[in-house]
Amino acid sequence: ELTGSAMGTTFKVVLVEPPETLATDALEGDIVASLRDVDDLASTWRDDSELSIFNANPSIDWVVVSAEFCDVLQQAMAVSRETDGAFDVTVGPLVNLWGFGPDGQVLEPPADDVIDAAMQNVGVDKLETDCDDGLIRKASPSLYIDLSGWAKGYAVDEVARLLDTNGLENYLVEIGGEVRVSGHNSENRKWAIAVEAPSTSERIPHAVLRVTDTSVATSGDYRNYFAHDGKYYSHTIDTRTGRPVTHDLAAVTVVSSSTAYADAMATALLVLGPDAGPSLATKLGIAGYFLVRSQTGIHEITTPVFDQLSAK
Repeated sequence: ELTGSAMGTTFKVVLVEPPETLATDALEGDIVASLRDVDDLASTWRDDSELSIFNANPSIDWVVVSAEFCDVLQQAMAVSRETDGAFDVTVGPLVNLWGFGPDGQVLEPPADDVIDAAMQNVGVDKLETDCDDGLIRKASPSLYIDLSGWAKGYAVDEVARLLDTNGLENYLVEIGGEVRVSGHNSENRKWAIAVEAPSTSERIPHAVLRVTDTSVATSGDYRNYFAHDGKYYSHTIDTRTGRPVTHDLAAVTVVSSSTAYADAMATALLVLGPDAGPSLATKLGIAGYFLVRSQTGIHEITTPVFDQLSAK
């Protein structure tokens, strides 16, 4: 088991029956380097990341970026379009306004006119990519990209690719709660992945998924929030309203071949809520698991693809 800190969170890599010839120290160094590369690419907390440099650039002309950055951005924008903006990489001004970004926490909700002003710089239609030539541009100087809903999942995928390259077949990679598994666990069974109960006071499993050769990502409203006048404001912000979500959907878990996609889609489905979320997930053929608060406790909603997964 290899563990450490990266990207403002923690990582864990579990290897089952690795070959005796495996140079563990070298592999751990490669893992840390891979995570550092993703941080260099997409961190909003570091002024010197490629993302932060672009965000700070007021130009509305085409800007040259790395092929990897352009590709990551283009893939994330595809999820924005697929979810009609429920996941939006341009959410940055709102994330910062509500105190969940690098600008620091706020003690009370922003005024309506301030939210409306920030909304003028939000929308995936205000961002263009030309990845054939490694170019991107923004329509507004104040447009601010936030890849937090993509980066951790992408980092998991990058580490998994590294392990695959090293010929490792049975492993678990976890970064900040986003998970990818391959092969079997130490009991020669599918991996057991716990889905956390949506509680602000304790960390206990609500359910356990048995999966292999796939990724699992969860987005919830119960970890990162602030309270004001007895009301809770979640870090999950709906770019269509400029405000944190207020519905009863507490958490969404997505199972997918791509951790980055699962990460982003879980965020989008959480934004959409207990009705539109499962509806879109079913339409797109996504394995989705929804935990909805009710007067009697937690109500579960699953998509047909998730039910098929559970039955295997």
